[in-house]
Amino acid sequence: MEHEDSIPASEFCIHHNIQLSFIHKLSDNGMIITRMVEDNIHLPISELKLVEKIIHLHFELEINLEGIEAIIHLLNRVQDLQDEITRLNTRLKAYEP
Repeated sequence: MEHEDSIPASEFCIHHNIQLSFIHKLSDNGMIITRMVEDNIHLPISELKLVEKIIHLHFELEINLEGIEAIIHLLNRVQDLQDEITRLNTRLKAYEP
């Protein structure tokens, strides 16, 4: 049974010309979330952008997985700070004449 909110990792790997073992390694390291559907590993749609970013960093820029973890952590932190700035700007506008 195919789930609409995920795709088979094997199809993703074929499309991106990578080994399925790479997806397993990312999942084992806790970098991505996967789920099992009928004995097949699936990638949630919400994870695809992250996995594609990791593939780019690893295969095209030749960054190891430890470096990628650090980069993703920093990118998430930057996003959190940008979100906080947006919230604070919205609150400040309430006090402007």
